[in-house]
Amino acid sequence: MSLPTLTGVGRLTADPEMRFTQAGKAVASISLAFNSRKLNQQTQQWEDGDVFYIRGTVWERLAENATETLSKGMEVIVTGDVRTERWEKDGQKHERPALLIRSIAPNLAFAVATVSKDAASQQGQGGGQRPPQNQQRPQGQTQRRSGPPPQDDPWAVDQAQGYSDEPPF
Repeated sequence: MSLPTLTGVGRLTADPEMRFTQAGKAVASISLAFNSRKLNQQTQQWEDGDVFYIRGTVWERLAENATETLSKGMEVIVTGDVRTERWEKDGQKHERPALLIRSIAPNLAFAVATVSKDAASQQGQGGGQRPPQNQQRPQGQTQRRSGPPPQDDPWAVDQAQGYSDEPPF
């Protein structure tokens, strides 16, 4: 039996928190809130309904991209597998629902986004690995693309004119 899948629109309750495993893989925690708002027909006011809080986890390149892109308060569209986290602390057993996030993006109904390939994609590197110590970015600083796009990217380069908005098919 597979885990249930959740797809929904939620809001980040905190900035994503990225860390690295001992093996050097990037992992980020993303706290989400899903709520139901309803228009009260009698008062014509919006009323908040129940709220479901869940902590999501993203791995490797998705963790790096989410940490650079998302911030507290943003409304996002998210898909992932619902699971149960279990741990023991001070002799007490605890558990809570968790979300293994497969896809997450800002909701463009409330945000404007500029989409570009991440640096690892452009350099042909695998993502999700800890950058060398001397190349680690300061927290909160985003990495910007510089220079022309790679020649092997048919979406980014038109050999005749440099750039093109036309799809390569």
